[in-house]
Amino acid sequence: MGCGVSKSNQFHKNSGKAIKSAVLIQRWYRQFVARKEMRRRYTWHIFQSIEYSGEQAQIKLYNFLGYLMDNFTPASNERNLISHIFRENEVCRDAEWERYFCYKNIQVPDLYSGPHLTFPLTVEQAVGLVEAFRNKKQLHSHYVLQLLLETWKQLRLLPNINRISTCHSKEITICGDLHGQLEDLLLIFYKNDMPSLEKPYLFNGDFVDRGKDSIEILIILFSFLLVYPSEVYLNRGNHEDHIVNLRYGFTKEVLSKYRMHGKRILKLLQKIFSWLPLATVIDQKVLVIHGGISNTTDLSVLARVDRHNYNSALRPPKKRHQSVAGVSIDSDMDEEAGSTNKVFQRRPSLKFPKTLTKDCFQNRSLQDFSDRLRVNTVEDVERLPGPLGPENDTSQSCESISSEDEWKQILDLLWSDPMAQDGCVPNEVRGGGCYWGPDVTEDFLNRHNLQLIIRSHECKQEGYEFCHNRKVLTLFSASNYYDVGSNRGAYVKLGPDLVPYLVQYQASSMIRELSVRQSAGRSERSANKVLREQLFAHKSDLICAFKKLDSRVSLADWASAVESVMRLGLPWRIMRSQLVTGRPGDSSIDYYEWFNELAIKGANADHIDQSLLETLYRHRSTLETIFRIVDTDNSGFITMEDFRQTWKLLSVYLKMEITEEAISDLAVTIDSNQDGSIDIEEFMEAFRLTDKKSRLERGRSMFMGTATDLTKLEGDPNI
Repeated sequence: MGCGVSKSNQFHKNSGKAIKSAVLIQRWYRQFVARKEMRRRYTWHIFQSIEYSGEQAQIKLYNFLGYLMDNFTPASNERNLISHIFRENEVCRDAEWERYFCYKNIQVPDLYSGPHLTFPLTVEQAVGLVEAFRNKKQLHSHYVLQLLLETWKQLRLLPNINRISTCHSKEITICGDLHGQLEDLLLIFYKNDMPSLEKPYLFNGDFVDRGKDSIEILIILFSFLLVYPSEVYLNRGNHEDHIVNLRYGFTKEVLSKYRMHGKRILKLLQKIFSWLPLATVIDQKVLVIHGGISNTTDLSVLARVDRHNYNSALRPPKKRHQSVAGVSIDSDMDEEAGSTNKVFQRRPSLKFPKTLTKDCFQNRSLQDFSDRLRVNTVEDVERLPGPLGPENDTSQSCESISSEDEWKQILDLLWSDPMAQDGCVPNEVRGGGCYWGPDVTEDFLNRHNLQLIIRSHECKQEGYEFCHNRKVLTLFSASNYYDVGSNRGAYVKLGPDLVPYLVQYQASSMIRELSVRQSAGRSERSANKVLREQLFAHKSDLICAFKKLDSRVSLADWASAVESVMRLGLPWRIMRSQLVTGRPGDSSIDYYEWFNELAIKGANADHIDQSLLETLYRHRSTLETIFRIVDTDNSGFITMEDFRQTWKLLSVYLKMEITEEAISDLAVTIDSNQDGSIDIEEFMEAFRLTDKKSRLERGRSMFMGTATDLTKLEGDPNI
C-alpha cells in the first residue's frame, strides 16, 4: 500500500510538470501565431498602400493636367504636349472610327506561323487562340484589328446593364480581376472548362494592366464573346480606361508587341472599353459590378446613360468640337489642323487664374477636385470678353452640368470600395469613387429588390471576402498579385438557388513547391524590399525629422520619426530587425549609418542635383506617365525640348522649383550617344532603385501613399 502511495505522488508530480510544459507550449504557440498574423497584416498593408497610392497619384496627375488644359492658352507648349489625351475623351462620330481602323490594307506574310482567323468566328478558332497563347504565340495585327472591330460592333448592341438568368440546367461562373495574368485565366478554364452553351461566364472587369499578357486576355475574352454572345458577358472595370493604361503598363505592352500598328490597336480599344456594359443583373436578384455603389447610385439612371461617351471615367466627357474644315480633331490624321484652327478658342493669359492650394491635391476625391476645377474655370471665364464669355458658352455649360450626375454614377460604379462603418464618404485612399457602409448596401438592395452584390476591384488574400452581413461579396481572380504566394485567386459559381459556390486556386507552379512558411517569408521580404526603397526615396524628409534628435536615437524615437514622415501606421519597432542592421539587444540606432545601408547604387549621378534626384526616385511612375503622354507618336523617344517641358510640368505639379541647369545636367547624363533625344525606357531603367523589376513594381507606382507629401514640398523653405 505504501508503494502505491509513492507511485501516486510520483504520478502527480509528473503530471504537474506535463501541465506546466503544455501551458508553456500553448503560450509560445499563441505568441508565434500572433506574431505571424501581425507580420502578415503589415506585409499586406505595405502592398495595398503602394497600390492605392499609385491610383491616387494617377488621378491627381490627370486632374492637374486637365486644369492646365482648361487654363493654359492654346498656343502654349505645355498645353500642346498634353492636349491629345483630352481630345481622345471627346465625342466622335462612329463612322469616323470605322473609316480610321481599316485592317484590309495590312498584309499577313506567308512566313506568319501564328493562328489565322476567319469571321464569323468558330468555337475551334477561339479554342485555338487559347492554345496559341499558351504556347507563347502572337496574333497578327491584321487579325487583331479585325477582331476588335467585330467586338466593337457586337458591344454596341448591348445595353448598359445586362440582365441574364440561370436555369435548372445551368450555372454561371463569375470571375474577378485578371490584370493581364494569363496563367490565372488558363487555370480557370482548366478547372472549370472553357465558355460554351452549357458553361456561361461573366468577367467582371480589370482584364488589363500590371500583368504581361493583357492583350492576349482581351483577345481570348472577345473571341468567346463573338462565338457565344448569349453565354459570355463582360463588365467594364476602372482599368478599362486609356488614361489609367498609361501608368499601369497596358499601353506599353501593346506598343512593344505591335510596334507597327500598336497605336491603331490602342485607339480602337479606347472605343471598345467605352462600350463595355457597366453592370450585370442575374435572375433579378444579384447585381455584379466592378467597384461598388454610393448613396446616390440609381440603376435606372445608369441604364439610360450614353456609356460610350466616357472613353475615360476620370473626367466628364466634353462636347466634340469641329475644326474649320469640319473634320474631327479626334483623328490622328488631322491633329495639326485640330490644334490650330478650332472654332472654340480661348483667350490668352489664363495661366492659373487662382492659386492652387494643397487642398486641390491632398485627400480629395475625384468628384471634389473636378467640381473645383469646373467652377473656377467658369468663374474666371465669365469675367472675360470675347468667345469665352457666358453669352457664347451657355450651351456647353448646360450640357456639362446635366452630364455631371451621370459621370459620378459611373465613377462610383467603377472605383468605390465597401467599409465596415455606416455612411458614404469620398474614397480618399484611391482618389476616386467612395467608401460605402452596410446601411447604404441595405438601402440600395431594398430599393432595387436585390439580395446580393458581387464586386471585384480589391485584392483579397483568400481570393474573396464577404462583408455587410454577407450581402456584398468581393471576388478577385488574379492570384500571386503582389508577389508569388501573396494571395489566392477565386471565382464563384451561381446556380438557380443563387447560393455562391466559391473555388480558390493559386496559379504559379513556384508556389506549389513552397511551404506555407516559405511562401509567407517570400512575400514579407518582397514587401520589406519595396519599403526600404520608399524610405530611401524619402531620405531628405527623414533627415529633417532626425536632425531634431541626436546622431544615435532610441528605438522609440526612430520609430516615431519614421512614422511621422511615412504615415503608414506600421509597427516600426517590431520591423526594426528587417529594416536596420544592428547587434542583438542594441537599443539605439545610428541613423547616418542606417541611411548608408539604404543607399542604392544606380546611375552615375554624383553631379546631378540631389533634390532633383530624390524627386525622380520618389515620383518615378508619375514622371514616366508624363513621358508616355508627351511621346505622342509612341516611338519610345522624346526630344530634349520635350524632356525639359516634361520636367517643367512635374515641377508645377509638385509646386517645386527645378532649374534649367539641373534638368540639362540630367539630360546630358542620359543622352550618352548625344543624338539629341531621350530613350524613355533607358531613362527609367537607369534610375530604377532595384536591379531587377519586381512583380510588385511591374506597372505600379513607386510613389508611396503618404498623405503629406505634396504639403511638405509646398511648405519646405528649402524648395
